[in-house]
Amino acid sequence: MKCNDANHICDKTQYKESSFWEKIKLNLHLLYCSVCRKYSANNSKLSEIMNQSKIEIINTSEKEKMREQLKKEMAK
Repeated sequence: MKCNDANHICDKTQYKESSFWEKIKLNLHLLYCSVCRKYSANNSKLSEIMNQSKIEIINTSEKEKMREQLKKEMAK
């Protein structure tokens, strides 16, 4: 398995989209590739940080209001 493929599967695994077979192939690759192990570890840390964050998402109507307000301000 190429490192690019391993990284892609690592990303899929992060979002629980990888198959059982892909996980096995990834784990075998991680046994001998230190670069991909580091990528996987960093990916896990990032996921953990994002899950613990208190980020609030703006809904679509609020975004549209902000966009309209910005257009008005830029037109002045």
